Amino acid sequence: MTPLIYEMKRERNSDVEIVSLPGISAFQKAASLLGAPVGHDFCVISLSDLMTPWERIEKRIIAAASADFVTAVYNPKSEGCYWQLYRLKELFLREGRAPETPVGYVRQAGRPEQEVHITTLEGFNPEEVDMFTVILIGNSQSYEWNGAFITPRGYYIMENEAMQNSAANSQLSTLNSQLPKGVGQDIMIRSFRTIEKELKNRNISLDHKWALLHAIHTTADFEMENLLRTDEGAVANLYQQVIEGRIKTIVTDVTMAASGIRKGALERLGVEVKCYLGDPRTGVIATEKGITRTQAGIRLAVEEHPDALFVFGNALTALMELCDLIRKEKARPAGVVAAPVGFVHVQESKHMVKPFTQISKIIVEGRKGGSNLAATLVNAVLCYNDAERLQP
Repeated sequence: MTPLIYEMKRERNSDVEIVSLPGISAFQKAASLLGAPVGHDFCVISLSDLMTPWERIEKRIIAAASADFVTAVYNPKSEGCYWQLYRLKELFLREGRAPETPVGYVRQAGRPEQEVHITTLEGFNPEEVDMFTVILIGNSQSYEWNGAFITPRGYYIMENEAMQNSAANSQLSTLNSQLPKGVGQDIMIRSFRTIEKELKNRNISLDHKWALLHAIHTTADFEMENLLRTDEGAVANLYQQVIEGRIKTIVTDVTMAASGIRKGALERLGVEVKCYLGDPRTGVIATEKGITRTQAGIRLAVEEHPDALFVFGNALTALMELCDLIRKEKARPAGVVAAPVGFVHVQESKHMVKPFTQISKIIVEGRKGGSNLAATLVNAVLCYNDAERLQP
């Protein structure tokens, strides 16, 4: 609390003497219980965005992860902040922290209710912590030994990754070249082939590649390689639900997203697309509840089609509304395509949907997205049976 006292003294031009005494931080108590996890350079990050914008917190997380700091995490979770810890775990893995990296977490350190746990970054479950928990994530040299979490003082030579990359590149998949011809289709097929050749990493599942090819074809943006996230088997799973008749309705946030979904495929598969934005009831609900029309539309959609495939290309508030309804168990969507575009809270809205692991999700990370991109990702699902022969 010392900084606050100094700021008050400065603001009031006070002559009150301030004496600052050294204290023991909670992460040090947690570290002593876990073993010796802070044997090398470390940092402490708070996930509370009450006074600090989430974008700044995320930059700090990325910096800590990429710089190989042992990282202590304060304020990991609260009633309103449930997704931030999932995002932190995702960023650490994305920045190269190994899945087997030790993670220790201590609840109510030094109190009668004290709990001490050691797991791995991959195995760490954010649901097992609360606001009274301190988390410590190891660096690349940390390890567990005899129940102790240890980070050695010295760094060692890391394994040569070149051989691993070479082995991965040798397993690149190929697609059937026996393709039908047609003027429009030929152009699209050739476009897909060109995109595939220019991918930085072609050693990805066909399921993910099919969605990625559609996304890049629509945007001409190869950054989609880094931005497009699909749950394992999501495209194939959603397609299977469609052909089995378990997905009968697709709900979009705005009409533009609905208009971009292929009508022929919808008719062939017996799927209806609905957008509640123009429904007269949305205006009434929006006015009464003080919410946006897209939020009101999602509330109506969930009442009538709680198990639909929900698609977002524009309205981040609509995506946030669906996440809230899922948490309240008022919605159980078959899947979610999350691709709202914008600058304010757009990224957070996409992070909010990630913890729902039981739902198949296709997400465009970051600020990018749009109705056209959301629609093309739905089209990738509807025509997934063409994927193996690359027949768009």
